[in-house]
Amino acid sequence: MSHKTNAARILDQSKISYDLKEYIVDESDLSAVAVARKVGLPIEQIYKTLVARGDKTGVIVACIQGDHELHLKGLALLSGNKKVEVVSLKEVQPLTGYIRGGVSPIGMKKTYPVFIDLTIESQEKVSISAGLRGLQLFLSPRDLISVTKAQLGVISIALH
Repeated sequence: MSHKTNAARILDQSKISYDLKEYIVDESDLSAVAVARKVGLPIEQIYKTLVARGDKTGVIVACIQGDHELHLKGLALLSGNKKVEVVSLKEVQPLTGYIRGGVSPIGMKKTYPVFIDLTIESQEKVSISAGLRGLQLFLSPRDLISVTKAQLGVISIALH
């Protein structure tokens, strides 16, 4: 594959096995549902990465199932904050080095605490952004948790 993103390089350095899958990006639909359809995985295996800010910890990262929404109170509790808010879109790239639709919890400009929803434990493999729009990483949940040093907890709510 021609794209070696920061995330893929970090996985290589950590000797973590993964697959990369490219897909055609539709700028008008960057949703996890669209990604799932394009890479041929059930939506439950697509994890989206959200950047938030806690009142005590500052910037934190959350990974949740593609068909869920972030549970701010759950994330605040798990991360040791009283209050958590998702950062504005204009802050995402300066904070992470990634653009919307291509944010990976691996290989950000700075290392932030990562929190992943407990639902990940029921998956055999998951897909996260490789750090570019149109490129997904497939890896085991255990490896994702390990490489991001993530804490698990209930941080999302099902949308359906």
